[in-house]
Amino acid sequence: MSAVEAVAPVRATSRPRRVVSTRFLRSELRLVFGRLRNLAVLAVLAGVPILIAVAVRLSSPDSGEGPAFLSSITDNGLFVSLAAMTVVLPLFLPLAVAVVSGDAVAGEANLGTLRYLLTVPVRRSRLLAVKYTAVVAFCFAATLVVGLVGAAIGLALFPAGPVTLLSGTTVGSAEASWRILLCALYIGACMAALGAVGMFVSTLTEYPVAAMASTAVLAVTSQVLDALPQLSAIHPYLLSHWWLAYGDLLRDPMSSTGPLHGLGSAAAYIAVFGALAWARFAGRDVSS
Repeated sequence: MSAVEAVAPVRATSRPRRVVSTRFLRSELRLVFGRLRNLAVLAVLAGVPILIAVAVRLSSPDSGEGPAFLSSITDNGLFVSLAAMTVVLPLFLPLAVAVVSGDAVAGEANLGTLRYLLTVPVRRSRLLAVKYTAVVAFCFAATLVVGLVGAAIGLALFPAGPVTLLSGTTVGSAEASWRILLCALYIGACMAALGAVGMFVSTLTEYPVAAMASTAVLAVTSQVLDALPQLSAIHPYLLSHWWLAYGDLLRDPMSSTGPLHGLGSAAAYIAVFGALAWARFAGRDVSS
């Protein structure tokens, strides 16, 4: 055996295995959560529960007067979280998700950095996966910011104690807290479905503002169609139809029918529009 033949196996066995790198994902997360525009969006969302709590505290409505959720807030500060999530869900939260998801690919194309990302080299499927993972992280972060800030300001300004659920059953603060957390996670999953739609729209244009506006309009249109009783046949298939199903998590016994339908709908939207985004982006001629 020659010296070359003796050394060759050693080199082959001593080659280090390639470890999956998370550098690209970490870089994308820093970009999403470090951008001033996105931080401003999170700040606005965090301001909603603060505004609700301060307004209720200053007005000090008596129990039983005014909207039901206002009376609940005065009885227990944890209801600030639920009230804030209910307020931001129709418009503010979808708009925030539209801003981030619509900018995911179109923003890179608009800045002229998309082509350089693909020459690192980064496979297009990996690029989309990393971009969407960052969008999903923002969806859950935005929802949790509303919930956590609402709980904090609510407990600071109002008393804490047993919580009366929608079914009339009273539970302790600990159980109510994890039910509210489940509600926030459920809403985050629904927003992740909207993020998939925004990612697909973002692959269709090089103008991020157009992608953001289109995604926001689609979310609002879905809610308008869902409010028309004449279109009840298509309601279960609309993107926003199951968004309010988190109310079933606030009943005793907890009902999982609505949330499971909502999660199934979200998974279907993610699968369909994720596949459409990949199909569009995989064959796209990237020139910028």
